[in-house]
Amino acid sequence: MVLESEVIFFADLMAIYAIYLIINTSLNLEFGFAGIPNFGKVLAVAVGAFVAASIPGRILASMAGIEGDYIRDNFTIISEINIWLVDNTGIGIIVFVLTLGIAAIIGSIVGLASSYPGIRLRGDYLAIVLLALGESIRIIGNNYTPLVGGSIGVHVPDPLSFLTGDLRFPIATVALGGIAAAVYLYVRRVTRSPLGRLLRAVRDDETAAEALGKDIKSIRIRTIMMAAALAAVGGALYAFYVGNTIAFAYDRLSWTFWPFVMIIIGGLANNKGVLIGTLVFVTIRKAIIYFKEYLEEFIPFDVIWLEYLLLGIILIVVLIYRPQGIFPEKSTKTLPNSKKTWWRN
Repeated sequence: MVLESEVIFFADLMAIYAIYLIINTSLNLEFGFAGIPNFGKVLAVAVGAFVAASIPGRILASMAGIEGDYIRDNFTIISEINIWLVDNTGIGIIVFVLTLGIAAIIGSIVGLASSYPGIRLRGDYLAIVLLALGESIRIIGNNYTPLVGGSIGVHVPDPLSFLTGDLRFPIATVALGGIAAAVYLYVRRVTRSPLGRLLRAVRDDETAAEALGKDIKSIRIRTIMMAAALAAVGGALYAFYVGNTIAFAYDRLSWTFWPFVMIIIGGLANNKGVLIGTLVFVTIRKAIIYFKEYLEEFIPFDVIWLEYLLLGIILIVVLIYRPQGIFPEKSTKTLPNSKKTWWRN
């Protein structure tokens, strides 16, 4: 089945939107609601991608009886796995789900490990420690070849290899959208619960929250672990979607600074703001990339810089004229309206 280029464009746009929505929702939980400036967001995302690149391929190669060095013969092995998965679709789906679970577990463990050195720090110092930890994962991936093939990278098995032609794109988009919706609703429920109000209390005044008997360190560690698990799932989904993983693709700009820009545009500590901010950013960025060759004759500089300039200008305009974002933070109700009416009566 061959789809029109506009359909593929829209399907790819929504797939990238779904992946970024998962990552941005986790970042909003950390930074927007809990006040943790996680400038090492790329760490959890890369961990999820590295899990998808290193574990399911080896499991499926063992089950299919495919021999060879997984890194050196990666292209041949993954090609044979994808052919094998055409007749073993159920196994491919099970391994895919299993991989997401492993990514979430390892992501939360890495979140726990990364939180201990910096959790006693505040503000800029905590941000710098997390930034350094985020940079370390790319260096490890680039230099430790058995993990994800070093600077060459590796291919990732395709659980949708049974689909023919361009049909993979819309089906993958629907699946990614379903997972993103589940993650969004889960975080929305958490942030509207007493736990969400506790996170805001810790963010606004740690001393007051501690005076009321709250364990600040434990709350911040658990928040980082939960957000890291969700971001790792987003990273694993991205690796499955693009079909490969290469360490240098997981840089600070794409997986730390862009997510910060998206949630700031949409509005911090507002789940609806994450939805809209991510959609606006991803759509503008995708449109620039798609149509940039048509703009070359009208722009007096290299069109490759247009993406960074426009998105930077949008961020500056938002910070000057609407620093609270498109959707400002709203307080959550401690009691439903029906109970409030009863109390007043």
